[in-house]
Amino acid sequence: MNSQLIAPPIDEEIKVVAFHIHPSKSPGPDGMTTAFFQKYWHIVGKEVTDAVKTFFHTGSLLRSINFTNIALIHKISCPMSMGHLRPISLCNVSYKIIAKTLTNRLRLVMPSIISLNQGAFVPGRLITDNVIIAQELFHSLKRHRRGNKYEMAIKLDMSKAYDRVEWSFLQVMMQKLGFVEKWISWIMECVSTVSYSIIINGECQGNISPSRGLRQGDPLSPYLYLICAEGFSSLLLTAEHHRAIEGLRVSRGGPSINHLLFADDSLLFCRASLTEGAHVRDLLQKYGAMSGQVINFEKSSIFFSKNTPPRFRRVISRQLQIFKVMDHDKYLGLPSIIGHSKKDLFSSIKERVASKV
Repeated sequence: MNSQLIAPPIDEEIKVVAFHIHPSKSPGPDGMTTAFFQKYWHIVGKEVTDAVKTFFHTGSLLRSINFTNIALIHKISCPMSMGHLRPISLCNVSYKIIAKTLTNRLRLVMPSIISLNQGAFVPGRLITDNVIIAQELFHSLKRHRRGNKYEMAIKLDMSKAYDRVEWSFLQVMMQKLGFVEKWISWIMECVSTVSYSIIINGECQGNISPSRGLRQGDPLSPYLYLICAEGFSSLLLTAEHHRAIEGLRVSRGGPSINHLLFADDSLLFCRASLTEGAHVRDLLQKYGAMSGQVINFEKSSIFFSKNTPPRFRRVISRQLQIFKVMDHDKYLGLPSIIGHSKKDLFSSIKERVASKV
């Protein structure tokens, strides 16, 4: 695995990467789009190739190459606070080529290091897999009306998940997953040498040097976040192995599932008991302390099996500090719980499709 990751890039590999980046992506601080480099590759190609090779040889990245503009994109039509804006990083093309070269190599090893509970960005895995499995589990909770075995599902909202990633945690996770130090140093150089300027009214303002976080807009970021989230998945699987948290089964011989992840979208499944609730709470605190992730409990929600008594529901909700009930929530854009009436549940999907026709 590691020999492929740290092999020196050849000219053709770098050229293929440069020509696979979308030509009309927004330019970074250098003001150049990828279209310029692709059109005049016969002129600038050698210098770009040499710059990329220099990074892989020395492991050092010029701060000017990693300088990044931040554009603020509206989440809603009329934003009134910073929470209504989404920061998108606009990187230089030369950095994108380096990052994309690293990303292409990292993608090849992701299936072997990321657990099957994670469905995002891993080759061979589909978003529909998570949706179908989640709906089967929720259906099982809905029809569970008898007995004294109570179960629950918890949907977690990670607050500014990418922005809060601790670099030290990312480095430790890569070491635990078996990456060699040379590869880790390349990744940490890309992550830690960044500096930002914010575009306000068309002009760049300020110079910010962060101490944590991953850029939204960096080709590496989605995959590096999965490496961090693998720490969360490992904690949950270890807890299930030691029978601290018991997952759900939709059939007698079916596999036990105690969590589903899709990047920062997290669903947990376990027994609705004070004991397992305490284990979940402690696990979330432990993961947050290590990784920097913070749970937004106001936006998180909980769903209990039909046979769970109201008294148990109140006590466990208070224990976890999650009071929002998951009745009409969506998971990965689709309703997580489907009842008899389908019209209201799927009307939003119909409207979105109609708006694009």
